[in-house]
Amino acid sequence: MALDSLHEVIDNIHSITDLVEPEDDLRTIIAVHDQIDKEAAERKKELENAHANLKTLARVLDAARTSSTRPPSVPSAERHAEKLNNLDAARLSLAKALNDAESAVASQQAELSRLKEELHQLEESEPAAEHELDGTPLRLQIYRGLGIEPILDEAGNLDRVLVESASHDMHVVKFGSGISDGDLAEQIWKLSLS
Repeated sequence: MALDSLHEVIDNIHSITDLVEPEDDLRTIIAVHDQIDKEAAERKKELENAHANLKTLARVLDAARTSSTRPPSVPSAERHAEKLNNLDAARLSLAKALNDAESAVASQQAELSRLKEELHQLEESEPAAEHELDGTPLRLQIYRGLGIEPILDEAGNLDRVLVESASHDMHVVKFGSGISDGDLAEQIWKLSLS
């Protein structure tokens, strides 16, 4: 019965260690980093296109202004003014879009910097070392659950072990009597299973 409990405890420990995956967090951060880089490249391309459109519209506007002395075949001054107003509105709209795109790029760059710093901090830290548990209390709890109780002397050294057998008899195994650790362990297990 105690051996079944030990196997159950060991199985539970294995199932818990299988759940801990710090690599998943690192992969997620790398994926976010890659996505931000991709979006920053797209925003940069949009910004360059907006700059090109703005330059084109500015040239068109300048050309329209220089040709203000029109021959009779050219549209009327009212139509020309309307076209200039439309071009001005388009230029202002593009300038606003450019400003918005620059703001978005700056925001994304700030986010990228923050995420890079966070990634750097995560790469520098060792989560496993931060959460490492001392296994001694856990082992003592397992031994006690199996009916094995260590007894310490005044100096805090292991002096003897009380072993409860399967028939609930109590046995004492004394340490330091010249018996090897392997033989002592074998003796404890035999007494525990008797």
